[in-house]
Amino acid sequence: MSKVEEIADGLARRALELFNKTGDETIEKRIADEIGASSPTLQEAYNTALRIRKAELRASRLLDKYSVGDAIPKAAISSQPQD
Repeated sequence: MSKVEEIADGLARRALELFNKTGDETIEKRIADEIGASSPTLQEAYNTALRIRKAELRASRLLDKYSVGDAIPKAAISSQPQD
């Protein structure tokens, strides 16, 4: 992992933790805007890290459902999360 990716992932983790704690939906964008004012490269890495972490969380939740034997309807092909 590059230094930029490492920094971006750390910021993404902190932003998601703070969002989960406060419910403030503006945190992610405010951090991205602040980063982008100085480093568009870091901003893009941060946005990517957020998307990856959110995708990981959705996948983990779905795997948890499978693990306990919940009936999971087959998802339509979509870019939208399937719960």
